[in-house]
Amino acid sequence: MNRKSVGRAGFEISSVTFGCWELGGGPWEFTGDENNKQLLRKAYELGVTTFDTAEGYGNGHSEDIVGAALKDIRQNCIISTKVSRANLHPDQVRRSAETSLRRLQTDYIDIYYIHWPSFDIPVAETLGAFNRLKEEGLIRAIGVSNFSLAQLQEALQYAQIDVIQPEYSLLHRAIEDDIAPFCQQQQIGIMSYSSIAKGILTGSFHLAGKKLAEDDFRAQRRLFSPEHLQASQQLLDTMKAIADHHGASVSQIAIAWLLHQAPLTSAIIGTQDERHLADNLKAADVQLSSEELKVLSETSREALEKIGY
Repeated sequence: MNRKSVGRAGFEISSVTFGCWELGGGPWEFTGDENNKQLLRKAYELGVTTFDTAEGYGNGHSEDIVGAALKDIRQNCIISTKVSRANLHPDQVRRSAETSLRRLQTDYIDIYYIHWPSFDIPVAETLGAFNRLKEEGLIRAIGVSNFSLAQLQEALQYAQIDVIQPEYSLLHRAIEDDIAPFCQQQQIGIMSYSSIAKGILTGSFHLAGKKLAEDDFRAQRRLFSPEHLQASQQLLDTMKAIADHHGASVSQIAIAWLLHQAPLTSAIIGTQDERHLADNLKAADVQLSSEELKVLSETSREALEKIGY
């Protein structure tokens, strides 16, 4: 597993990050805490050193699981977590950070994010609290998630921002227009979430006929509407052809494409299934040719134009 420096923070993260949203329960089909603890350890054994969670994932339950699973190897791991939009007042930031530290069973957080920008509290006030936590050694680096370019530029006036966490995949490429080049110029890392578009880029829906249950939260997401699934059919067919050429899975091609994008520091991938974990991590070994990358990017753009992204 390759590693990259994250911004100017002074440490490296693995090119694939274990995303821990599903481990909190919530809208995802849930397998169980013991399974998920074992899965975190398995990810570490397979070379993943970076784990991403948030206080909002299962109301803190994801943090509990991460802390319990990694406590004896904590010093070898990079753990990031996030403060929710509802807790961005400076006093609330400190309380949230202290609660996350307890749940994670650690005395420091490697990357602490603003999960979503506030509608009400000036970012200067929030980041003032972040800076104090950093000065005290409770956090090592500051990140922002779901920020626009303008919001990121404003945040940089008040703190050293080492990483941004946006949605990024073959079916969500908005950051390429402005955020990605800016981050390259400013030495800001990028950690992508929804790296396989909440499962669409596995091929399960286009190639294997999988259907969502009526109560699956994804059924309300734009990409899962019948017309938009149809609009991305050619992309999935192209991915399948490239996957077959490499003896790889469609998921691996989706992740490998991301890992070939120069601005990206790490792709966040979540799962509760050991087979899927092992399969996803093999993407780091898939070397796509320049022609394959071009075809994937062009076919992706065509799909996005049809979808209206």
